[in-house]
Amino acid sequence: MRFTSFDDLVSKDKALIKKGPLALIFVEDQVEIDTTLRHHVDLGFSQVIAFMPAAFKMAYDVSEDVIRVDCEKTTGQDMIDMVNKVARQVPGQWLYYCFNAEYLLFPFCETRTIGEMLAFHAEERRSAMLSYVIDLYADNLWEHPNAVSIESALMDKTGYYALSRHDKENHNHPKERQLNFYGGLRWRYEEHIPQVRRKIDRISIFRATEGVDLRSDFTMSDEEMNTFSCEWHNNITASVCSFRTAKALKTNPGSTFDIPSFKWHNSVPFEWHSRQLLDLGLMEPGQWF
Repeated sequence: MRFTSFDDLVSKDKALIKKGPLALIFVEDQVEIDTTLRHHVDLGFSQVIAFMPAAFKMAYDVSEDVIRVDCEKTTGQDMIDMVNKVARQVPGQWLYYCFNAEYLLFPFCETRTIGEMLAFHAEERRSAMLSYVIDLYADNLWEHPNAVSIESALMDKTGYYALSRHDKENHNHPKERQLNFYGGLRWRYEEHIPQVRRKIDRISIFRATEGVDLRSDFTMSDEEMNTFSCEWHNNITASVCSFRTAKALKTNPGSTFDIPSFKWHNSVPFEWHSRQLLDLGLMEPGQWF
């Protein structure tokens, strides 16, 4: 199904988005569009919606399983505004958002659906889920000059850390159960990354709530929704495994010549399995077993 805009979708067949969870995929370029969409269809989302420029191509088999919305502006504040626009149309539904060449993994996702996980998360009275953006990169940048390779993806096994998140009005007072997380390529190549974009945490899954918006730093306007756990125990967290930073560093003229390879002594092959991320502490199962 294809619509000329999100307003077109709402006016013609709003029933398509009445049932969640919904995956909102924002396509920035033509890299790994089909694999991104197939991955999220396979996770069990009720609908996968691709916001993408009209000129971009999509495989026929993928087009059968997703809703395509023509959208020329899919980055920055335009992307944030669209997520909030969708949320206002589906109060109470779970939403997930990411970009192309990004892949959501959550604990036990090989055998359980996104709906099953969010049902448990809701039972714990949680209305949002923290995720960590884990950088992926090709092992050979001569063969893959845009740093993207599904078959030979690497990731960093160490180098992740957290710092307290302080209240803007009181810099001496850290926010309760909130941290800023860092690591991956944004840490190793921080000289090429603006400071405001160096953290790797996102509230990438949340329940649409009246009066609550996603902010430009991928946090929510309701501070409780930005916490990594409830007050009494740890909760589930997820990982968004992403080629986006590597792709940007290698396609940006200001950084590409400084990076002959992303490989270092802490690079390991990415196994495309939640067990690897659990073992490395890059996601948390909480009380869900």
